[in-house]
Amino acid sequence: MPATEKTVRRSALVASAVLLSTALTAPAALAAPKPTTTPSAAPPARTSIVGGERLGRPGTQVNLAAGVPVLPKELSARSWIVADAESGDVLAAHNAHWRLAPASTLKMLFADTLLPKWPRTTTHRVEPSDLAGVGAGSSMVGVKEDETYSVHDLWLGVFLRSGNDAVHVLSAMNGGVEKTVEEMNEHAEELQALDTHAVSPDGYDAPGQVSSAYDLTLIARSGLQKKDFREYCSTVRVQFPGETKKNKKGKRVRGSFEIQNTNRLLSGDYDVPVYQGIAGVKNGNTTNAGATFTGVAERDGKVLLVTVMNPRKKESNEVYKETARLFDWGFAAAGKVEPVGELVPPRSVAQATAAPGPSASPGEAGGTGAGSKPVASAHTGGGADGMGVALGIAGGVLVLLVGGAFLVNRRWPLPDLVRRRPRP
Repeated sequence: MPATEKTVRRSALVASAVLLSTALTAPAALAAPKPTTTPSAAPPARTSIVGGERLGRPGTQVNLAAGVPVLPKELSARSWIVADAESGDVLAAHNAHWRLAPASTLKMLFADTLLPKWPRTTTHRVEPSDLAGVGAGSSMVGVKEDETYSVHDLWLGVFLRSGNDAVHVLSAMNGGVEKTVEEMNEHAEELQALDTHAVSPDGYDAPGQVSSAYDLTLIARSGLQKKDFREYCSTVRVQFPGETKKNKKGKRVRGSFEIQNTNRLLSGDYDVPVYQGIAGVKNGNTTNAGATFTGVAERDGKVLLVTVMNPRKKESNEVYKETARLFDWGFAAAGKVEPVGELVPPRSVAQATAAPGPSASPGEAGGTGAGSKPVASAHTGGGADGMGVALGIAGGVLVLLVGGAFLVNRRWPLPDLVRRRPRP
């Protein structure tokens, strides 16, 4: 595609996102149906068009042309998306805005909303009331009543073990589940993740709790701008505080136990190898949602995000296998395939591009300029292995006013992935 044509197309998409963000009081304009209690067997004919009109269509959307590899065979997911994490281009999608149960991938929204609240060194003694309401059969990291944990410990429990117990303790610290869910929904709206409606903070099945492959990808992209988020989602294994007990000498001591990330593309499994360049993000699995996963990976300087929701094929680790195939396709297709849409910026950024301040100049609205140096990558600290994967931030939002058209720097936001260290 010629550069001028590509710029015009992207300008139109950004302008569309701005108009959509200002029309939040008119749901019909967004074509986003109300949450339902049970997911339908087929995608609706009418969904949101945030990110581009083609993303609102049911079925697979991709621009196959000479030189573009064909999509992988045997993709059984109800919904999926492949996007360039740097440019925001959606390279291909399948039922991108289908509102489905998200399972624990919703914890990405929980983390992106609450991570800025406390320093990682903040400690909290767990009260019995903190763990009230944890759903039966929930995934747990092993948080115990009357024990003290750091916020750092709790977030590791959330990301590695998908611990609903850790989620509820953090929610209690935040003023309770109801307040936390309200803030999550407000944050989803700010991100323009308008398919998303949170009911529980942990993704546990609940009537009306939905998201979409498009929204989960937006949420992951936002979360990856936070240093702690990048560290936690890329950690493979670490020691977690145990329960205080008396030793043989009668002295009260507190040990620890190892927890491992349940993201199989990061930690590996008997039928799934560690994916080269993987750096998170979050997996989930519940009765209503099936298996869900959003991942970020880097190869040859290209950073991609892939979300896969509820593969119909129920083989072991199928969600990771289909994600790996889509990553492989995305890296092979990047730079060759014409996008079918894009990941929109948050409302505040979209509005800033529409109405920059009187003193704004390129590089000032919403971040550093295109010429700024990358921030140092996150240091992941302790842990046995896999801690060398981290994401840094470079670029920002570049706003240009050209003949009334607002152009967002295509490098917003730019998670600059540091390559994985060789595994021992």
